[in-house]
Amino acid sequence: MSAPSSGANPGGANEIADAAARAGIGCVHAFAWRDLEDAEAGGSELFIARVLEVWASCGLDITLRTSMVQGRATRTTRAGYQVVRRSGRLSVFPRAIAGEMVRRNRPRPDAVLEAWNGIPFASPLWFRGPRVTVLHHVHEDMWPMALPGPLAKVGWFVEGTLAPPWYRNTPIVTNSVSSRDEIVARLGLPPEHITIAPPGVDPRWRPLDGTRADAPTVVAVGRLVPHKHFDELIRIAAEVRRSVPDLRLVIVGEGYERPHLETVSATVGGQEWISLPGRVSDDELRDLYRQAWVVAATSTAEGFGMTLTEAAACGTPSVATNVAGHCDAVIDGRSGLLCDDPAAMTEALRAVLTDTSLRDRLQRGALERAQELTWERAAATVFAPLVEFRGR
Repeated sequence: MSAPSSGANPGGANEIADAAARAGIGCVHAFAWRDLEDAEAGGSELFIARVLEVWASCGLDITLRTSMVQGRATRTTRAGYQVVRRSGRLSVFPRAIAGEMVRRNRPRPDAVLEAWNGIPFASPLWFRGPRVTVLHHVHEDMWPMALPGPLAKVGWFVEGTLAPPWYRNTPIVTNSVSSRDEIVARLGLPPEHITIAPPGVDPRWRPLDGTRADAPTVVAVGRLVPHKHFDELIRIAAEVRRSVPDLRLVIVGEGYERPHLETVSATVGGQEWISLPGRVSDDELRDLYRQAWVVAATSTAEGFGMTLTEAAACGTPSVATNVAGHCDAVIDGRSGLLCDDPAAMTEALRAVLTDTSLRDRLQRGALERAQELTWERAAATVFAPLVEFRGR
């Protein structure tokens, strides 16, 4: 995942600044359960960080409240906005809510942005002003993978039954058409209150001639957690390697599934051709995207395949599961291939790695797709519901 970088598009910043001035919005408090600097940060954290960066460049006074990060200060400034990191992964919710309700002589924000990532901050219950909730995807199928039985049921009850009625009159922003349809179908939220804001692609992600690896290289990026199904990707890669014997697989990211993935890797004899480098720097990740012949994603649900569009900007196509989020990030047949099952993914990876004309065509389509996405556009789209809310 890329960290925020300075230099938002002036046109996008001016658009948001003008809208904020008209609506009287100068101070925004944002809430997310996990910070961008967390070792397990993913696309949701990156999206919030980049949107807040653009808003801060417009002169807005922004504070992000999130859970603590080991080895990091509880307060910091990043890209022009304040970050307060306190409490654990679960205690951050009641503590942040209590802090907003009690206030303790702190000024009341003009607007609130909340990231609903499984468990919400329940902003409609304690803030009556302009607010917007970023909801990337529904976690229904993911709860049993992340929590033991009883706790998984509690998680889905909160997300699927308890919380939705609170948000029926709150603007929701999601990344994709497929995620919007999922939110409507599974949570019953009104489609007319849902706005789609595809994530942008930072200019740092760009191709460089002569960097493609000599050996067929597959790169996957994400937190090492069950719903990413990297174990399935390892097995698929081992099968593809029967006909592409010099294939190499690199899985970038960190998480509690690492021991399991190392075991699966050893089971398929992958000690020499599978790499698990952990979390890497942006420059290292960019190098990997450029070296890869294809990026792969096997997850069962995503708000948006942000790693796929980052790779696309480096000229690397995708082979991914045909799920919500992926089907919006990847244009099937143009910037990558979408697959309905492991057998289809095996054939798709084999085809991209062995068919030069197919790979060249998908590389061109990947670059075209990435050029359609900007963070300034995403930030303006997320801000628009706050202005409309103020006008109610």
